[in-house]
Amino acid sequence: MNTTAKHFKIINSRTGNVIHYCSFATELNPDELKAELNKIKAQVASTNRLNQDTIYWEEVKVGE
Repeated sequence: MNTTAKHFKIINSRTGNVIHYCSFATELNPDELKAELNKIKAQVASTNRLNQDTIYWEEVKVGE
């Protein structure tokens, strides 16, 4: 069984640095995926002592 995944990076908008990578199964519907990404974003913000408004996530495209 070959399962594909979507890959995302969390970026600090002040520095432009990627501060976290994560992957999710493609079986998640868009609402579930967004909820999971927002949970990870909150955890990363807390861990790095950043305001959640200063970080964002974006999908990593194949070949990037």
